[in-house]
Amino acid sequence: MKHFFFFLLLLLSVNEVSGQDLHFSQYFNSPLSLNPALTGLFPGRYRVGVSTRSQWAQTLETPYSTTAFAADFHYYVNPGKRQFKDAFGVGVLFASDRVSEINYSVNQIMVGGAFHKSLDPKNNQYLSLGVQLGVVQRNVSYDQLTFEDEFDGTGVFIEGATGEELPVNNYAFGDYQIGLNYSNAPRNRTAIFLGAAMHHVNEPEQSFFAEATQGEDIEVTNLLYRRYSAYLNLRIPLTREVLLSPRVYGFSQGPHRVANAGTNLRFLINDVNGAAFHLGAHARMITGEEDFALDSAVGMVGIEINSFLLGFSYDIGLNGLQTSRRHQGAFEINLSYTGQADDDEAVPCPQF
Repeated sequence: MKHFFFFLLLLLSVNEVSGQDLHFSQYFNSPLSLNPALTGLFPGRYRVGVSTRSQWAQTLETPYSTTAFAADFHYYVNPGKRQFKDAFGVGVLFASDRVSEINYSVNQIMVGGAFHKSLDPKNNQYLSLGVQLGVVQRNVSYDQLTFEDEFDGTGVFIEGATGEELPVNNYAFGDYQIGLNYSNAPRNRTAIFLGAAMHHVNEPEQSFFAEATQGEDIEVTNLLYRRYSAYLNLRIPLTREVLLSPRVYGFSQGPHRVANAGTNLRFLINDVNGAAFHLGAHARMITGEEDFALDSAVGMVGIEINSFLLGFSYDIGLNGLQTSRRHQGAFEINLSYTGQADDDEAVPCPQF
């Protein structure tokens, strides 16, 4: 019956509520899922990263997990020019949400590109436009579920005895995203990063029941809401060794509203190998019954060395559900590497 409860919960989330997208607390460490315009916007030739998030560990035998892998590449349009050096980026993103308890998963693969237009002779300012397109696939394994009419009354569930009419357990659809980003990052001065994105431009159908009920008197349909997001990030040098990065990020998807606000600090330890220590704290607010309510507090730490950046974060639940002993926060790990060449210039980009 526990498995059946989670199955009902998932059906509600994907067939009646238009469930929200995957998300990461370290959103700037998963730039391709944040905004397609960030594809190829970094100081290097290529960048690879992996993000993993685990939650509901006190409720499920195997925690609900989210994993994303991304790789993108940066190229100059006019590499011989010293002024107004336009660039473009290409990249690929694979992401997966999984509830192993009943083998439910949502997998997506996106390919995208972005054009970065230089706005000043020193190449400190860039305006970027990016797009992504790909496929999303949803799957649930019915052999992991048991139903009430399979119970024989003596403590045994008879496999396959249920009279439930279940839909096809695999469903896929195409998806599209578009984004804009503005960067102004002069050396040793305050930098600003401002961006906005629209995900699920086509509002695709996502219901497991859509094909099975097509043409019937009652058709079960559930379009995936468009997601509108925006962020603002500042990078303020307090001293030569310390950078302050206050930031806000919010998005709207159907009836859901989420806002994140906080700040990160970067402490330079060794200028030769670029070793640095990151420390941050954020608060997340969500739409309540009437207005925004505080949902989680997020603490972050990070280690940076030789183009590697490793970040750890933990979400502390502050709402009524998560503050109970059985519903605690989420743990997240992000690892990224930026490959550089000797002649690379400092292309402005947000980080961590």
